[in-house]
Amino acid sequence: MAVDQKDVTQVAEELKQQFEQFKSANDQRLAGIAQEKAALAGQVETLNGKLSELDNLKTSLENELKEIKRPNGGNKNASAHKEAFAKFIRKGDEQGLAELEHKAMQIGVDADGGFALPEELNTDILSSLRNEVVMRQECTVITVGTPDWKKLVNEGGIASGWVGETEERSETGTPKLSILAPVWGEIYGNPHATQTMLDDAFFNVESFITSELTTEFAEKEEEAFTVGNGVKKPKGFLSYDTDDKKDKERDWGKLQKITAGAAAISADDIVSLIYSLRKPYRAGSKFMLNNQSLLAVRLLKDDKGNYIWQPGLQVGQPSLLSGFAVAENEQMPDIGDVSDKAPIAFGNFKRGFYIFDRIGIRMLRDPYTKKPFVGFYTTKRVGSMLHDSNAIKLLTVNTPTTRKA
Repeated sequence: MAVDQKDVTQVAEELKQQFEQFKSANDQRLAGIAQEKAALAGQVETLNGKLSELDNLKTSLENELKEIKRPNGGNKNASAHKEAFAKFIRKGDEQGLAELEHKAMQIGVDADGGFALPEELNTDILSSLRNEVVMRQECTVITVGTPDWKKLVNEGGIASGWVGETEERSETGTPKLSILAPVWGEIYGNPHATQTMLDDAFFNVESFITSELTTEFAEKEEEAFTVGNGVKKPKGFLSYDTDDKKDKERDWGKLQKITAGAAAISADDIVSLIYSLRKPYRAGSKFMLNNQSLLAVRLLKDDKGNYIWQPGLQVGQPSLLSGFAVAENEQMPDIGDVSDKAPIAFGNFKRGFYIFDRIGIRMLRDPYTKKPFVGFYTTKRVGSMLHDSNAIKLLTVNTPTTRKA
């Protein structure tokens, strides 16, 4: 059934009602005696979880409303590639693809190297990944044809000052330049189907491959772009060095960390995190945290007794934390995690972190390894880099270093 604006409005109204119940139950818990607190704690936790479900449902319905079907292209070469690829997938016929890729002067057209996916299928997979991978939604994604992409940046700017009309001009400082380059990795997926499935004319092979590869790629990419160590994979933004110094005092390429004032995060810590980011970066900034951390900060109140998390009750209006939208990324650490990774990040991720896709996803058909299944070994090159270390701030929490037995 098609989604319309009434569906979103209905969910938003239910979200509002649940939020009022949540506030009432939590206020009673905070004000009650010990016995009442214990009884109300479970109710608050249940309502908190329900808020997350409704908030995610509202966002999902809004995204469906925004979906615009891409018009069918009239490119004859693309149609021929798609037809030849379908024969390759279903029957293992490689001749048509080999001829097309040879004419297009593509490298690695032999069967050992695999074949490039048709443009439409390639785009469908990348589009599906964008819907599944939060980091792709929030960061800048760039498609490149070579892994040698580099960017020259000025770390500190050129010295300047005021001077009179006839006064001698002193020499300005030499700019400190650095070269930024992505950290690359090759990700693979290997979905399997039976030959019987492939022989079935009603079996949608393209949809099957897109769905399976998206599932296999999505979790790996989210993890790599968030906490990846850069070894055979992209480097995640939480794996870059950190420092508690401010922007002008901190080395370029290090992220500023703000440490919570206690073992538990407070509303004041959230405000400190926001204003550690300079004003030019705040437009378009978001919080990034996982669901467990979101449940924790949703309980916080400001000094006037107002909850700092407010649900979005209108179509297209996101729920806000201290006035800023929230991106839920389940690869972010939990609050209290014994690792040294920050559980909450805030910043302009479009300016702060870049994700790179190398043009072309390649596939090798394997009908031999797991008979009677046919495997489709698929690879793609992805990279990432911290583009502006002043654009993202991290909130860390001092926790005990020992794990529970």
